Amino acid sequence: MTHTEFDFNNLEPRDVYKLLIGTVVPRPIAWVTTISTDGVPNAAPYSFFNCLSSDPPILALGIENRNNRSFKDTAANIRSTEVFTVNIVGRSNIDAMNITATAFPENVNEIEKAGLTMIDGTAVSCPRIAEAPVSFECKRHIGVEIGTSREIVLGLVLRAFIRADIVDPQNHHTDHTKLDAVGRMGGHGYAFSQDYFDLPGMSVEQFDSGQYPRYSESDS
Repeated sequence: MTHTEFDFNNLEPRDVYKLLIGTVVPRPIAWVTTISTDGVPNAAPYSFFNCLSSDPPILALGIENRNNRSFKDTAANIRSTEVFTVNIVGRSNIDAMNITATAFPENVNEIEKAGLTMIDGTAVSCPRIAEAPVSFECKRHIGVEIGTSREIVLGLVLRAFIRADIVDPQNHHTDHTKLDAVGRMGGHGYAFSQDYFDLPGMSVEQFDSGQYPRYSESDS
């Protein structure tokens, strides 16, 4: 099988970006809500995002700066208030999420523009989005500047709000079909998370015997 090699040291940043977002897929979307020191709420989606740790519970955001290297509203608000909320994007949130990605002026409330409902934070000063299936209230743990173009923010999760039909409060199991989360692909592409299959792990003994779980097209 032939592969095409790319030396990232010899590529323009935009070409590196296209290769990464087109191959590291699907990526979960952090629909981040913050609030400015003047009390203006902000919402914006980010797909350079993931969960990095459960003990302590840490979420990571990769936030790109503007072309002039100034901070976007999300990064500026997090630096000022030290808090943010990550809302998970479900199927019913797609159009509203896309509206909040618009480059509105700083004093515009994207949450209102998208027709969404704000709920005051419990452990943080910024709001969460009522229509989102899941919200995580976070305190800024640390920020790491990656050159002049991007900052990685690690957030310590303080509270989670999960729609009642998605989670069992006794065993904490969640139902992915009811969550119906959306993932980010390359370009303008998105993907749903309903293409699901189970593949149990295996023991060394199972592997040695050849009797171990295998993926089958019928599992999808």
